[in-house]
Amino acid sequence: MSLSIPAAAPAHRPGTPLVAVALLLAGALALTFAVSGRQALLFIVGGALGLVLYHAAFGFTSAWRVLLNERRGAGLRAQMVMLAIAVLLFFPALSAGTLFGTPVKGLVAPAGTSVIVGAFIFGIGMQLGGGCASGTLFTVGGGNARMLVTLLFFIIGGVGATHHLDWWAALPSLPPTSIVSSLGLVPALVVSLALFAAIAAISARLELRRHGSLERAAPSEHQGWQRFLRGPWPLIWGAVLLALLNFATLALAGRPWGITSAFALWGAKVLQGTGVDVSAWAFWQQPANAQALAAPLWEDITTVMDIGIVIGALLAAGLAGRFAPNLNIPLRSLVAAVIGGLLLGYGSRLAYGCNIGAYFSGIASGSLHGWLWLVAAFVGNGVGVRLRPFFFPGERREAKLTGC
Repeated sequence: MSLSIPAAAPAHRPGTPLVAVALLLAGALALTFAVSGRQALLFIVGGALGLVLYHAAFGFTSAWRVLLNERRGAGLRAQMVMLAIAVLLFFPALSAGTLFGTPVKGLVAPAGTSVIVGAFIFGIGMQLGGGCASGTLFTVGGGNARMLVTLLFFIIGGVGATHHLDWWAALPSLPPTSIVSSLGLVPALVVSLALFAAIAAISARLELRRHGSLERAAPSEHQGWQRFLRGPWPLIWGAVLLALLNFATLALAGRPWGITSAFALWGAKVLQGTGVDVSAWAFWQQPANAQALAAPLWEDITTVMDIGIVIGALLAAGLAGRFAPNLNIPLRSLVAAVIGGLLLGYGSRLAYGCNIGAYFSGIASGSLHGWLWLVAAFVGNGVGVRLRPFFFPGERREAKLTGC
């Protein structure tokens, strides 16, 4: 059974790139006058992130699922390259405390019970919802209607978690710990790079044992500038550019890239508009959160960058000729999007972030909670992969055919 609205979406809509460019330019101009030129630049960085994520198909969810199901590790190895470049850029700046004259600080959070539980259920949500935080945004921008459902319930789960997050935060945990501060710059770099190399080597060994050779990227029909504009890009391009754009975020915002705090903020704004006094909740009484709740959304850096990601992905999908929304969503897939979205939203607040704020930017900040997030979320993905065939029957048939 499916939720079906007949619609004949064209395979290619030539006006889509122009619309996306117009939205990016108009948004940047509006932010320049309403907030600042720096806020406008962060919006453009968000647009660039969306384009990179889409063209490189740089997904965390699919990369981990392929590793778990098929022992193919190219996606995970690309993540390790991304992290290696990030720590080489981030650690010296964070150790110095300034970057290009701007004070900077990492995303460092407590590592404990709430992170383990939050990352674990976030991992399950990744596989059921069909994407992580960045994946949800760039697929929405690319025209995936199902991911709009995931995003809606991502928001609901996120704001719901803020209602009693103080209870979770009181559970046993280590204090916020950065290995850059604890070990020193050089030892922190050596340890981090060694761990990235070890993870990449393990994934390669698993792939060689199963398949006898490492998978090669599929050839592209486009070359040169055509490939740059229309994609698809090699994963390594995505890894390098995401690390550089996160570093640009650090330089402009004074802290690394994050995504999901905006989702909770959007939900809180909606509840506030309906008369719910969310400002009475402990989470929204924290100074930074109270300020964000009171201020207009266009002053929130994460919100501005999230919207930029969606528009950047829209631009990429238009350039690739793939923007063609389809509202034919199987019922089980729709249910998975609802459950997955709730788990993603709730888990991201408990874990002090998502695959971007906790995993990518957390590890790039030298935060122990980023490494704890990686382990717990990977285990959660393993559970999510086992649950997927119930919601996506086609995967059950494929598993039987391949013997997986």
